[in-house]
Amino acid sequence: MLPLDCAAGPKPFTPEYQDERIAWFWGGFATQREQAPSPQGMTKTNARQRQETVRHKTVIETLNHLPHPHESAAALAGHFTDLAPPLNARQAHLEASRCLYCYDAPCVNACPSEIDIPSFIRNIHQDNVPGAAQKILSANILGGSCARVCPTEILCQQACVRNNAQECAPVLIGLLQRYAVDNAHFTEHPFQRAASTGKRIAVVGAGPAGLSCAHRSAMHGHDVVIFEAREKAGGLNEYGIAKYKLVDDYAQKELDFLLQIGGIEIRHGQKLGDNLTLSELHQQFDAVFLGLGLNASKQLGLPHEDAPGLLAATDYIRELRQADDLTQLPLAERCIVLGAGNTAIDMAVQMARLGARDVNLVYRRGAADMGATGHEQDIAKANQVRLLTWAQPDEVLLDAQGQVRGMRFARTTLVEGRLQTTGETFELAADAIFKAIGQAFDSSALADPLARELKRQGERIQVDDNLRTSIPGVYAGGDCTSLDQDLTVQAVQHGKRAAEAINAQLMLNVEAA
Repeated sequence: MLPLDCAAGPKPFTPEYQDERIAWFWGGFATQREQAPSPQGMTKTNARQRQETVRHKTVIETLNHLPHPHESAAALAGHFTDLAPPLNARQAHLEASRCLYCYDAPCVNACPSEIDIPSFIRNIHQDNVPGAAQKILSANILGGSCARVCPTEILCQQACVRNNAQECAPVLIGLLQRYAVDNAHFTEHPFQRAASTGKRIAVVGAGPAGLSCAHRSAMHGHDVVIFEAREKAGGLNEYGIAKYKLVDDYAQKELDFLLQIGGIEIRHGQKLGDNLTLSELHQQFDAVFLGLGLNASKQLGLPHEDAPGLLAATDYIRELRQADDLTQLPLAERCIVLGAGNTAIDMAVQMARLGARDVNLVYRRGAADMGATGHEQDIAKANQVRLLTWAQPDEVLLDAQGQVRGMRFARTTLVEGRLQTTGETFELAADAIFKAIGQAFDSSALADPLARELKRQGERIQVDDNLRTSIPGVYAGGDCTSLDQDLTVQAVQHGKRAAEAINAQLMLNVEAA
């Protein structure tokens, strides 16, 4: 029996636990972006345009009335080491031997990026780790981060036939995928770019969907320019994932490896709807891919929602992930997290690990209805987060200074399948309230005349099975579209599929000419 088993639940945090450093799979290929000159201006930033962008208050400014964590920087850093340490070589070999290498494997059908799971596991068992990594990365260029953040317990591992065997435990596919990618040690770069086609593709958004589309497009020989609003590329992997899930600046190291294919330029400080328009891109490029993500937070619809101490969980998580010194973060010793998804869990657990003594996660329905998987809920419980269900926000409570002091909740129940309040209320004291009730599409990105012609399904962009929008030559993928679940691995697959559709159309146009 392996010491790391998903069925055993999350590993509880202990102060003595130290992160086991991994051997990065890209070996000598990765370079620091600041030291990697590129004739294509790989990381250009338009400083003037960025200075003209409206500046919003930072999390630290919004919560400047709160104290800081009590522990030292070193102690706090220890609380954010790897949640699921990697397998060593012996563990990986033993776990790989459990795979039955199924024909028409259900795990592959359950993987959004269609990784040939039995094949890469067989390669691990045969001590061909580079071959295993090649299989993974060919299907999912962000296979390293997806191995860490994918909810494998509801995807490939849930479909594993070993669940029906005597041990009732799936092959630990996620950990094996991580082992392969982290330990490939390629002797040469595994991907080569095709001869230049002379075609130019604009990618808006350097998140998982955009990066996946850019890499696959560059492999086909097209020149790609990524337009990114923020200072760093990576999207959700860089700014929105719990710090203990992607450690050691992994998102940026994975980005470095991806860019080695060549033909990809990133321009930072470029925001659609601000200093960039779809009309311009449509005129200047042969194709456009929109990987905009969901960059706005849904509102509670209650008075005092802008009070000091009430903010979006994603804003705090972003600040935490970018912090070099966690002691400088504001700490809500009593906090409430509103929501039921993985972001809500990430927020609650991280606040607990920073030193909060009272963390309540509140959801208006039952635990079975939560978007967070059972595994994620177990992580919250292991970190002393209290899960309160059947309660919805009723009133934001303020102190004499107008700062958050708590929240009143209305108890809820189901009546003929519809959620209703019971008339009973209760209050929870809090120094801060974090909203994790879902992300919304920022429609300001689609404000120019051409962008307004995009067909929408609800607030999101409508696309067909080939990720084509209603405007010829414009494609979209990831969370900003109406397709599939909002998962990193799904966004990667969207980017890959869109790149293939773009390439097919561009080459068809060449043949027709």
